Amino acid sequence: MASKWVYTFGNGAAEGRADMRNLLGGKGANLAEMNLVGLPVPAGFTVTTDVCTFYYENNQTYPSDLMDQVKAGISHIESIMGKKFADNENTLLVSVRSGARVSMPGMMDTVLNLGLNDETVKALAKSSNNERFAYDSYRRFIMMFSDVVLGADIDLFEHTLERMKEERGYKVDTELTTDDLKELVEKFKEIGVKIGKVFPQDPWEQLKFGIGAVFGS
Repeated sequence: MASKWVYTFGNGAAEGRADMRNLLGGKGANLAEMNLVGLPVPAGFTVTTDVCTFYYENNQTYPSDLMDQVKAGISHIESIMGKKFADNENTLLVSVRSGARVSMPGMMDTVLNLGLNDETVKALAKSSNNERFAYDSYRRFIMMFSDVVLGADIDLFEHTLERMKEERGYKVDTELTTDDLKELVEKFKEIGVKIGKVFPQDPWEQLKFGIGAVFGS
């Protein structure tokens, strides 16, 4: 029988329960339980701790059927949220969070807005009717992904941001215009190219890297 690596939750239903902490981690088990008791929790899925065990026992590789199960998990979220991952019209963005059986210091920071790229950011601008918000989210995502997932030095991005504010006479980030943010996105991508930690445009690749970063942490 094939192993089950992914447990879904959402819309008042869940494949897991609170007492499955060893398999789902504290966060995953609690999210499942919150769904079962009727709390309004966004749809999602949990990759089991068994995958982490497999990863370290098999030379940092994944089970061959993991990504198929992850894709099914994304389809589950899409059907509940009414949006589509990696779609240029009605794009679904996800967050990647780490969670162990017990709370541990030093685990990976959360990555928000995974799924944004040069095309989906336009869809976010359109659906939110706020282009500035979309590009501000995108530059934050590139910075966060590069730091947390790719292991880039966050100071390189912070310095670029501060330099732009200084050049333009801004005191706070909120003074950055939409055009400034678009320029910052390009500068952030250039940093990745220069240091050999290139930001991936493919949302599925972003997701695979994100899952790997959780286990790496």
